[in-house]
Amino acid sequence: MLAEAVDAEALSTAGQTRLSKLKPGDRGVIVDVRADHATDHHGVDVHELERRLLEFGFVEGARFEVLHEGMFGADPIALRLDDMRVALRRRDAHDVWVQLESK
Repeated sequence: MLAEAVDAEALSTAGQTRLSKLKPGDRGVIVDVRADHATDHHGVDVHELERRLLEFGFVEGARFEVLHEGMFGADPIALRLDDMRVALRRRDAHDVWVQLESK
């Protein structure tokens, strides 16, 4: 657990953040997909969640833009992911690390 916290801190200081923390208008590139927390948040194990995210197109180098967020609790979020539009729960977006474009 401590190693995960240190790793997350290192990514955050490198200008990378979790997709779940973004707001409409934010854009950038996917850096990593890593489901590193307990499965009770998602209902599937971490390997299944990673597989699903990768199949949706959340792959390293994919460009994205946050288009919209839900009215209640800002969940789900709608994204343009390369040439697709995808809706994703924030708890699943928490496992996607991104590099933001400078505004």
